[in-house]
Amino acid sequence: MKILVQKFGGTSVSTPELRRQVISKIKEAKAAGYAVVVVVSAMGRLGEPYATDTLLSLLGKNKSNIPKRECDLLAACGEMISAVTLAGDLEGEDMDVKVFTGAQAGIYTDDNFGDAKIVKVIPKKIVDALQLDKIAVVTGFQGITEQNDITTLGRGGSDTSAVALGVALRAEIVEIFTDVEGIMTADPKLVSNAKTLDKVTYNEICQLAYEGAKVIHPRAVEIAMQNNLNLRIKCTFSDMPGTLVANDTVYDKETQIGNYRLITGIAHKTNVSQIKISDVGEITKQLKIFKVLALAGISLDFISICNDTLLFTVLNSETEKTIEMLRNIDFIPEITKDCAKIAMVGAGMTGVPGVMAGIVEALAKENIKVLQSADSYTTIWVLVHDVEIQKAVCALHDYFRLNA
Repeated sequence: MKILVQKFGGTSVSTPELRRQVISKIKEAKAAGYAVVVVVSAMGRLGEPYATDTLLSLLGKNKSNIPKRECDLLAACGEMISAVTLAGDLEGEDMDVKVFTGAQAGIYTDDNFGDAKIVKVIPKKIVDALQLDKIAVVTGFQGITEQNDITTLGRGGSDTSAVALGVALRAEIVEIFTDVEGIMTADPKLVSNAKTLDKVTYNEICQLAYEGAKVIHPRAVEIAMQNNLNLRIKCTFSDMPGTLVANDTVYDKETQIGNYRLITGIAHKTNVSQIKISDVGEITKQLKIFKVLALAGISLDFISICNDTLLFTVLNSETEKTIEMLRNIDFIPEITKDCAKIAMVGAGMTGVPGVMAGIVEALAKENIKVLQSADSYTTIWVLVHDVEIQKAVCALHDYFRLNA
């Protein structure tokens, strides 16, 4: 039995007209001889009646008083509505369907309500349905604990549901359908000539996802990478092939020599503040800072230590709290608000000299100041002022010819 898992996001299932596009993709998969598992998100976004954020907004001011366990019961409703609605549409097309909640699909999680991690998948009921030639429609974003409590998997959790099921079912591939053509070389809202990538490696897409590219959740990519499961990112409303996400040892039938890719793509995060603290050369001072901020629940990013200076970034929304916590332990930080972190990602840059020089040259031509930088084997990060983000990303995209 050839199994294909297809995941459709909230936009794709939000109206009858859009669901017809979804049904056409399911029919194509069935016609190709696949047993099909469909994973769905809640319909639409905040403001639309059955979106997750809309459902949670019903709690109003009481939300902070309600335990996360109970919040998950409400949050999980959106996917159930979506799954049954799509099933009804499929049945109307004379297609045999069976709907499963995350629990019924055998997705077991820990009890970290609101952001649960999948610990195991026992998909026996889905296999039974597929063997009867039924289409299995599964609610994404949710699972169940060993104590039979419903849990949700956090933002982007439906991607994780689909990939976990793909691994458990030994699917040939998992297709993640979105409202864009695939993984782009940069955010098309910033770069008009951004290009859809034919293929990226797990490591590259993980970096792009963690650094702000929102096409797929990084946790889903990690599960796929650990289990060598191929993914394809596609558009619900297009027949384009999208982007294959696979191990870099997977080769196409046709090999083209000379199309060497130094940089794969550019991702970015905005609305962050740079925190600079001087006179912290002693490891005890650094440890004190990190412990206090950790206990305050403040997430740090872009951390670098040079001689006696500590640099890191926090979200703009966490800036005042960060300043207060540091002053409480007698540190006076320098603050640069409204920054943007840009990540240049590409497996091809490993061991290649001159990449950072190219980044600085591209930004210098636009008079863009680099506030901070760091690098790894496959990624180089720079921090710039938020107002210069579009100019900076376009300059880097053009310099490294990512649209070629």
